[in-house]
Amino acid sequence: MRILGITVPNEKRLEIGLTAIYGIGISSARKILDQVNIDHGKKAKDLTLEEENSIRSIVEKILIEGNLKREIAANIKRLKDIKSFRGIRHMKRLPVRGQRTKTNSRTVRGNVRRTMASGKRKESKT
Repeated sequence: MRILGITVPNEKRLEIGLTAIYGIGISSARKILDQVNIDHGKKAKDLTLEEENSIRSIVEKILIEGNLKREIAANIKRLKDIKSFRGIRHMKRLPVRGQRTKTNSRTVRGNVRRTMASGKRKESKT
């Protein structure tokens, strides 16, 4: 089954398979299936054509994939433009949501800090 150019896996349960679409998580997939009265455990290959079309019509109303990514990027750009605290954190590539940076955020910041050691060599007495 394909929805808006994205292939939903045939062998997985529908509630899991719909999460292959960027912007649809497990909870929104369950809501979609509840709206069209389809069992969550049903597989994509077992759907009838009208069930596929009903899922497709609901998913087309939701902001997903490229449009969602563009909106997120525009929101971050707006924060950077107005120089808000969160925008500045985005610019500096630091954690935005209040996490500590003394010990964590290694993946974002890289291994910048080295363990402190004295620069002198110890002299051996012989």
